[in-house]
Amino acid sequence: MHFSWFHLVPALEHYPDHVLTAGLCTLLIIGLSLFAYAVAGRPEEALIPSAKFSARNFFEVVVESLSGFVDSVMGHDGQIYLGIVGTMFIYILLNNLMGLVPGFNPATDNLNTTIAVGAFVFVLYNVLGMKEHGVAYLKHFLGPLIWLAPLLLPIELVSHMVRPVSLGLRLAGNMTGDHTVLSIFLNLVPIGVPMVFYLLGMFVCFGASVCVFTFVDGLYVNGHGA
Repeated sequence: MHFSWFHLVPALEHYPDHVLTAGLCTLLIIGLSLFAYAVAGRPEEALIPSAKFSARNFFEVVVESLSGFVDSVMGHDGQIYLGIVGTMFIYILLNNLMGLVPGFNPATDNLNTTIAVGAFVFVLYNVLGMKEHGVAYLKHFLGPLIWLAPLLLPIELVSHMVRPVSLGLRLAGNMTGDHTVLSIFLNLVPIGVPMVFYLLGMFVCFGASVCVFTFVDGLYVNGHGA
């Protein structure tokens, strides 16, 4: 059985590691959000840049970067989804990075977490699609030509239903593979060599987190712009 910091707390030793890590990341996000709100100050103060780098500058860079990503994937109208996209990105990133810390088992290498994230977005963009377009939203499942509907309808339904599973498998597979390779080299050569794989692991963590924009691509295409 692998070592886990959570197992040092008697009350937590019987809970799955990935659930505890997900809870810890959630608490970190809440704490970061409260801290960001505290340092943001009044809106009019944010118009004047700080004379030197500060915590407020850091959070501004994070928000502007996420905003730019949303623009590149969804277009400017997708800014209405920045809150949910940003939250999912930070949640997945924190979980991914947790896997680089010995003694933590990230929630994102467990299918229960990744498929749940995909299922959440699946339900959300379909609900928003119905809200935005009404019954006409269902027309995009039928294809551009009505005589092709009997062929395209089952294909569209299957492709939509498997999307949360395929994206969940991709994210979990990336993180499991990365952490498995890191664990192997930590056991074989514990000094020096693992640093290379830690650096590569950080790239994988950020790259896998960007896949959240693949998760939410349907949020804009089907939920708003269909």
